[in-house]
Amino acid sequence: MENRFGDKIKSLREQQHLYLRQVAAHLEIDTALLSKIEKGVRNLKKDLVPKIAEILNADKEELLTLYLADQLNELIKDEPLGKKAMNIIINPNN
Repeated sequence: MENRFGDKIKSLREQQHLYLRQVAAHLEIDTALLSKIEKGVRNLKKDLVPKIAEILNADKEELLTLYLADQLNELIKDEPLGKKAMNIIINPNN
């Protein structure tokens, strides 16, 4: 399973030498939950994405885009017509 958002926040956290517990405390969530978010097992609440961007000195728009990409992927990954449906959204006149 692709986990663009979780991979990105883990990478940013590690680059800044921050522990899971430090970031989780700033987000006011459990350390185990943040670990699961980084692994793609659980999802972060969308309203916390800007806050984690601030904590990790990251681009908010990039993190929101990755978050949404993961959400869309999760929704259509097992759908035989999922890719076709996405193409309709991207190119509505084709």
